[in-house]
Amino acid sequence: MSSEPPSTPFSGYAPVAAWDEALDHEGKVREPYTRVYAEIDRMSGEDLYSRAESLANTYLAQGVTFDHAGEERPFPLDIVPRVVGASEWEIISPGIAQRVRTLEAFLSDVYGSQHCVTDGVIPRALIASSQYFYRNVAGVEPANGVRVHISGIDLVRDQHGIWRVLEDNVRVPSGVSYVLSNRRAMSQMFPDMFGAMGVRPVLEYSQRLRSALAKAAPDDVEDPTIVVLTPGVFNSAYYEHSLLARTMGVELVEGRDLETHNGRVYMRTTAGRRRVDVIYRRVDDEYLDPITFRPDSALGAPGLINAARMGNVTIANAVGNGVADDKLIYTYMPDLTRYYLGEDPILPNVDTWRLEEPSAREEVMDRLHELVVKPVDGAGGKGVVIGPKATSATLDKVRAQILEDPRGWIAQPVVQLSTVPTLSDQGLEPRHVDLRPFAVNDGEDVWVLPGGLTRVALERGQLIVNSSQGGGSKDTWVLGGVRHRGSAPPPESRVEFSTVSPVPQAAHPEDYIHGQQQQQQQQQGDHRQEKGAPC
Repeated sequence: MSSEPPSTPFSGYAPVAAWDEALDHEGKVREPYTRVYAEIDRMSGEDLYSRAESLANTYLAQGVTFDHAGEERPFPLDIVPRVVGASEWEIISPGIAQRVRTLEAFLSDVYGSQHCVTDGVIPRALIASSQYFYRNVAGVEPANGVRVHISGIDLVRDQHGIWRVLEDNVRVPSGVSYVLSNRRAMSQMFPDMFGAMGVRPVLEYSQRLRSALAKAAPDDVEDPTIVVLTPGVFNSAYYEHSLLARTMGVELVEGRDLETHNGRVYMRTTAGRRRVDVIYRRVDDEYLDPITFRPDSALGAPGLINAARMGNVTIANAVGNGVADDKLIYTYMPDLTRYYLGEDPILPNVDTWRLEEPSAREEVMDRLHELVVKPVDGAGGKGVVIGPKATSATLDKVRAQILEDPRGWIAQPVVQLSTVPTLSDQGLEPRHVDLRPFAVNDGEDVWVLPGGLTRVALERGQLIVNSSQGGGSKDTWVLGGVRHRGSAPPPESRVEFSTVSPVPQAAHPEDYIHGQQQQQQQQQGDHRQEKGAPC
């Protein structure tokens, strides 16, 4: 930490050329941040650093870690929360739910009759060439029709303050444990502000998830046995696996704990075998079943896919969901939303070039130095090339890769990532953030966790926020929580923890964009359009 902290935390705070979520371009505090700003600004710099150090020590003691280059490290939690106003959440929450319903419909269709192909909405070759489209699970029907039980939809906020979908995560989305742990730590650090600001609770997530998994059990089961399947203690997300199993009150198992007989799955226990009805798996598709996928895998159990095909066990999320995470499929989501739901998308995509299209590829090659290019199957920020920051050698390399495999890449324009005040050695400074809201689908309703995982790039000017790239997190406070008599969730403290032109995105009607901009400008102050930074 800085040896000479500033006299007040916000002295010298100056937003960069981005949409700053706390201050407008004139330095006025935006309405959702009024109380947080006042609370923090009345502290001395020394007090703020002292609290931050206490917060870090708490995380270290609890063992809230992630894997970085093979080394387990405490996951950095910044002391300044990210605040989302109630009116903003009224855009985000239904937008996420709509996105999940579209993804559900697409996955059901793509592993079924593929009407989206025969009706010309999406090319057959695009699906067939996707790395994560598995023909051997076609026809596997989940008990209640749900394939995306848990999703994490990544959002960014652009230079106009508009929320946009950056990518979809419907395979084994991770990070919700940090949301729960962040909230517990921050509610202890700022207990008075939660009630005063009406911050919506998040710790009901585990029970929401358990309920959704129970509803996904095979039809003939009244009291289903649910397990969380983990690769083991050496997995980078093992902390999350164990936390979710514990807070849901279910068993945490490894592949060696499971066996199949006559198309049913059983768990080995000290009292003998026990039938398993729902598997919340945190193991990638290709390692789940050595009979169907990789024969050298010991992380799953032989026969799981056959048991699922026979309807005797539900695997959540469904095997094969990765085709919907393909970043080329992402470019078709606006059309798929209209096709399946008959609705205009609430949340827009980021404009995207499909590099398999010759005209788009030609334009991107000419502008590679000013665009962002991404592998369609990449994750964690790996493989992303930010043109304005890349060397000539890097651009030449990615140009050759695109020409060799145009299907494997997309390109996007330079897009702003909004900034939020973040504690550094120099005091509070703006740092770029994204947001991963988590949604739980029980077949009847898509419930969106109020807030989600805010990831923050801790280095000045850094635009990749992933923890694997040195990022941290913030507690995300969604305002407007109203507790109704008889239906109030349990208090946060009661959950126990332990150690060319781009493809037209057409995802947002112009009047809706204008309305969203007006709403945000009225509530948060106007903001000048400036050159963006890549996401």
